[in-house]
Amino acid sequence: MTQTFDVLVIGGGINGCGIARDAAGRGLKVGLAEMNDIGSGTSSASTKLFHGGLRYLEYFEFRLVREALIEREILLRTMPHISWPLRFVLPYHESMRFDLTTPTSKLLSFAMPWMKGRRPAWLIRLGLFLYDSLGGRKILPGTTRLDLRDAPEGKPLKSKFSKAYEYSDCWVEDSRLVVLNARDADARGATIMVREKVVRASADDGVWSVTLQNTETGTEREVRAKLVVNAAGPWVGDVLNGPLKSEDQTGVRLVRGSHIVTRRLFDHDKCYFFQGTDGRIIFAIPYETDFTLIGTTDAEHKDASVSPKCTPQEQQYLINFINQYLDAPIAQKDVVWTYSGVRSLYDDGAATASAATRDYVIKLDNTHAAPALHVFGGKITTYRCLAESALEEMQQVFPGLSGPWTAGVALPGGDFPVDGVDDLIRRLLEQFSFLSPRWAKRLVRAYGTDAVVMLNGARDAQDLGIDFGATLTQQEVVWLMDHEYARDAGDIVWRRSKLGLRMSAAQIAELDIWMKAHRAATAGPDDSAGSLF
Repeated sequence: MTQTFDVLVIGGGINGCGIARDAAGRGLKVGLAEMNDIGSGTSSASTKLFHGGLRYLEYFEFRLVREALIEREILLRTMPHISWPLRFVLPYHESMRFDLTTPTSKLLSFAMPWMKGRRPAWLIRLGLFLYDSLGGRKILPGTTRLDLRDAPEGKPLKSKFSKAYEYSDCWVEDSRLVVLNARDADARGATIMVREKVVRASADDGVWSVTLQNTETGTEREVRAKLVVNAAGPWVGDVLNGPLKSEDQTGVRLVRGSHIVTRRLFDHDKCYFFQGTDGRIIFAIPYETDFTLIGTTDAEHKDASVSPKCTPQEQQYLINFINQYLDAPIAQKDVVWTYSGVRSLYDDGAATASAATRDYVIKLDNTHAAPALHVFGGKITTYRCLAESALEEMQQVFPGLSGPWTAGVALPGGDFPVDGVDDLIRRLLEQFSFLSPRWAKRLVRAYGTDAVVMLNGARDAQDLGIDFGATLTQQEVVWLMDHEYARDAGDIVWRRSKLGLRMSAAQIAELDIWMKAHRAATAGPDDSAGSLF
């Protein structure tokens, strides 16, 4: 029987899953088709921050920054297990030089031509004052000044950096954010379809007929929808001009952002915000307890079908960049992992990838016999606002649709106070005494209050079944397959978690073999046609 939806969302990244969740919560019958794993594209390859985008102030993008700053605390309250406050250290030295092409640089050069690319301390402090003020902070502390000569934050840095500014933003587990939005959409009635690629579509008499192809088996089937939402991220242009055959000429700019992960480079839990003379900035972030995450680059990426890789040149760029600041320089041998993603930006004609807007554009297309909604650009911090904007456009297709509801509504596992993580860990250790503190912290940071549900009354570690390594057990794997759409080892060790950093290649291969066997043993009648979890 052909499934029929009010809305079919194409793309299981953060924008697609956020739109599906919002639409399902307003009573629409929603389907979501993702050709790979949930969050397997750009949404699991970000710098993993909820932030306003301090550098966007240089481009006078005040509305975007304000919206993102307001969102930080809204999101923090709804997902305290996967997001938490983080303090950022911005070192400053009078000799530093900056990009001359930003609007701020041009204005400063006109008013104060003797500065020649410098940023006076007062200008940086003014920017941070705006950053503190635009979003109406209630939880996050404001900017302070640091004396790096005797502060622990100064120890990893070259001695010429004697002062810094410290401000607030938030960390987020990006790929878990995506899957939790998908789970919540599912719980509200949406149908989440993984490994299902849109290959053809046609519109007739107000309804889309869409052919989905299972990317594992090649099996095709048809679904129908009154509205199609193109939230395909880097593939938005491919969907626009391919299956949907749209006449919309909106330009899409693909920009590759690459990151490197090294051994831990500093002994505190704060992040560094480093500024370069080329107009770029990079972050150095405490990562997975024992590592440091460094990124990102901005490089043009011509073809979405080409899998993004952190090139040797990008790796060296990041190493050279951070070595301008570090007292003990790093080298290629210190890199333990790299990853790269492609941002799909609205093409505003900016001269460089760094200058291209991170704002989003949503267009309702009525040129066919049924409507389509196309989503361009956006950043992870404003995904919920983007979803609300998409639903506002949908009002034209579904009159009488109820209003916004997602602000303040917890994602699965996030129904506890922002400062309640330590208490949750303590209670988990009391209830499951066989857990180590590090193991319990990992489970709380991944599942929040659902950690207790996932452990399902286990009395000892043996009750959790096979130990795949790095505290990953059979019971957790089954949970991820049954509740979080995981289908192979990569889904689990690089997206639902980052346990791939701690597991050997042999352990990951063993996990993959077990998952395939488990899927075969538990396959239902619809599994061969692309099962719906």
